[in-house]
Amino acid sequence: MKSIKFNPDVCVNCETIDCLMKCQYVSFKDVAEAREEKLKINDKKDSRVLEECLTCYACQEYCPVNNNPFYLLVERQEEKGILPAPRPIIEEQLRMMAPKGRITKQKVSGPVVDMCAFPMLTGCVRGKLFEGASTIVGTDIFCNIMWLHFAKNSTIRERVPEMIDNIMSFYLKDADTDELICFHDECFGTYTSVADAYGIAVPFKPVHQFDYYNQRLDILKDSIKPINAKIVYQRPCSNRLCPQTDKVLDEIFEKIGAERVVRKYDRQNALCCGGVPRAHQRDELADELVEKNINDMLSVGATYCVFNCPFCMATLGQEVAEKGLMPILVSDLVQIALGE
Repeated sequence: MKSIKFNPDVCVNCETIDCLMKCQYVSFKDVAEAREEKLKINDKKDSRVLEECLTCYACQEYCPVNNNPFYLLVERQEEKGILPAPRPIIEEQLRMMAPKGRITKQKVSGPVVDMCAFPMLTGCVRGKLFEGASTIVGTDIFCNIMWLHFAKNSTIRERVPEMIDNIMSFYLKDADTDELICFHDECFGTYTSVADAYGIAVPFKPVHQFDYYNQRLDILKDSIKPINAKIVYQRPCSNRLCPQTDKVLDEIFEKIGAERVVRKYDRQNALCCGGVPRAHQRDELADELVEKNINDMLSVGATYCVFNCPFCMATLGQEVAEKGLMPILVSDLVQIALGE
């Protein structure tokens, strides 16, 4: 088993310990205390951080040198048997999301859009934005990154190579493209950030949905009808693994006439939607995060609440709709601007 790509000397020499000091859920009195807890994690010692972590991925983005602090933290949680959720919940999820062996070979042509394990969203792949696209979907190609929320790095190591092999063997091997458009950035994060950190080879080229939309909008620029609306964006935990795409999203919003209104809980300061602590049975924290997010959104006078992650939308969609905001996926907002 390959170790997480990680250099302990980087942490020893770090002056800011941003990975912990910027955390919005675990507090430290000063940098010295944060450093002490970080070094405990690195040295496989007990640390309160392992118990208190929300598993929001944010420390992965906060580290200025990409030293994989979150992946290491999850490794330590699993080694010590510190489970963020009750064991029966984790075991049930492991069974439910396991590969079923029902995959069959399918002829596809580019662009090939990976819908991960969300068959209910395949209808989003339509119109000029996805002209000529093929979709692939199912638990036999599920990216499995969700196990970072449940202290199961071992499952990621076991299942992700199988998923990659399935994508190649059943879809891309005989296709006219080596690119895979990731509709959910958890998939993109898996095949880029996670694969790199865990030493997992990826034989195809992952393309983030935002990069794909941005390129298509350039091609379809004559079809764009600016929506001229203020929006709030619920940035998901998975985007912490590919923060460079947030700038691409800004370009998309500019092209379609959407104003991403400045608010407290966005960009690096984004809060979890509340779905993860709910899954961990930390209901009071989940309720607090939902309230903070919605109050923040309502304070800026937006029309749309835009989601990237289907899980975030399932968690907050009805709540924001009841408050007068229109919940919508990024792809659907782009399609409105294209007159569809």
